[in-house]
Amino acid sequence: MASPGSTGGQMPNAQLIQQLALLNWLKSDSAQSKEILTAITQVQVAREIFNRLTGGDKVEAYKKECILQVADFVQKNPNASQRQLNAEVEKQVLIFAARVQALDSGSLL
Repeated sequence: MASPGSTGGQMPNAQLIQQLALLNWLKSDSAQSKEILTAITQVQVAREIFNRLTGGDKVEAYKKECILQVADFVQKNPNASQRQLNAEVEKQVLIFAARVQALDSGSLL
């Protein structure tokens, strides 16, 4: 299962670090390696909970979509005036802001 930020068949850095810690614990079966694996897993779980509660991943997706929409407009309208470009950018930024605002309004708890 690919996570945000992963490319192709590569696993994300956080998952790779966890897998390395797991491999170390499986090979050594020491208390220290188990503590390291536990700490890394706790950080990953805390980060995931934080992102879900704050909508951090969604904000990044909305930001990317905003930029892509502006780029698409520019590509489809190469002769657009500065006023038209400014209007499109303003429109897309307002859409982005409204979507982020909606995240703040919708509580998960």
